[in-house]
Amino acid sequence: MLLSVIQVQLYFLFLQLLFEIYLQTPYEKPRQKIRKLNPETTMNMNVLSSSSSSSSSPSHSNCGHWYVRNGTCLACKKKPSLAESRQFDYLFSDLRLSQEAVSFTKRLTTLISLHTHKKLHLVLDLDHTLAHSVRVSNLSEAEKYLIIQGEKPGCLKLYDSRLIKVRPFVKAFLKEANKLFNMYVYTKGDLRYGQEIVKMIDPTKTYFGDRVITRRECPDKKTLDHVLADERGIVIVDDTVEVWPLHMRNLLKITRYFYFKHNGISMSYAERKTDESRSNGALANLLKFLKEIHNEFFSCGVQEELDSKDVRLLIKGPFKPHGC
Repeated sequence: MLLSVIQVQLYFLFLQLLFEIYLQTPYEKPRQKIRKLNPETTMNMNVLSSSSSSSSSPSHSNCGHWYVRNGTCLACKKKPSLAESRQFDYLFSDLRLSQEAVSFTKRLTTLISLHTHKKLHLVLDLDHTLAHSVRVSNLSEAEKYLIIQGEKPGCLKLYDSRLIKVRPFVKAFLKEANKLFNMYVYTKGDLRYGQEIVKMIDPTKTYFGDRVITRRECPDKKTLDHVLADERGIVIVDDTVEVWPLHMRNLLKITRYFYFKHNGISMSYAERKTDESRSNGALANLLKFLKEIHNEFFSCGVQEELDSKDVRLLIKGPFKPHGC
C-alpha cells in the first residue's frame, strides 16, 4: 500500500511520541512530550493538514486509516469502520491501530530496542506471579491479624474489599530486569485492579509506564497482539500456561505465589507469619535465568545478526526454569 505524504508525516509524528513515552524513563505524560516535538515537524504537519481539507484530495482515497482516535482517522479525518483495527486504550484513550500500523510499529520498536538499547521485551502476569490477593471475607481466622495490623506501603494493601500482598523480591527484580527488558504487565483482571497493583510495585511508572494490558483489550485468552514488539524478542512470565495457547514458545512458567490461605495447603504464609524467600525464591531464580537469556541473545556482538535472532529458540517454552 502506498502511503500519502500526510500519512507518513502523521505516522512519524506518532512514532516520535510513542518512542519517547515507550523507551525513556521516568515516564512523562503525552502532553508534556508533545512540547518537545521538533517545531519544524509540527509546522509541516499543520501545513499538510490544512492543505488536505478538500475531500477530493487523492490522499484521502489512498488512506489506510492507520491511526484512529475517537473514531476519526488522524490522517484523512474520516470515520472508518473499526472492524479492521485493534484497540490500544492502554497507550492513549480510544486509540485504534490498523493491522498494517501494528505490524510496522512492532518491527520498528523491536529494532530500536535491540540495536539502540540492547533490550528484549518482558511480559509479566500479575496474579500469583507478582502478587496475591484475597477477599477480606475469605481470610482465615489466623490471617485476620493483617487487617488490624494495617497496610504496609508497597507490600500489603486493602483495595475494594480485597487484601493485596506483593511477592517478595518484586522491586529488586523489576529494578534489575528493567536494565535488560522493556516491560509490560498483562492481567486477566480489570483495569482498576491491575493499575492498583502496579501502583504498589511501580509507583513512579519507571518500569511499566502505562503498559498495563487487561481483559478490556483481550477478554478471552492472552495474546501478544497488543504488545508492540515482534514475538521473536518477547519473553512471557506467567504462572498459568493454558492462557497463552498461541505463544507457548515465548513462555516461562513461574511457581504460583500464594500468601493467603487456599485449597491444598495446611497453613498459609500469612498464618505462619513468614513468606517466600527473597534470596532463593521464584523471582530471584527467574532473574538469574532472564540474565542468561539476555546474555546469550546479545552474545553475537554483530549488529546485523540481531535482526535474525529469536529468543524463542533460547526459551524452548513452555519452560519452567530451575528454582522458579
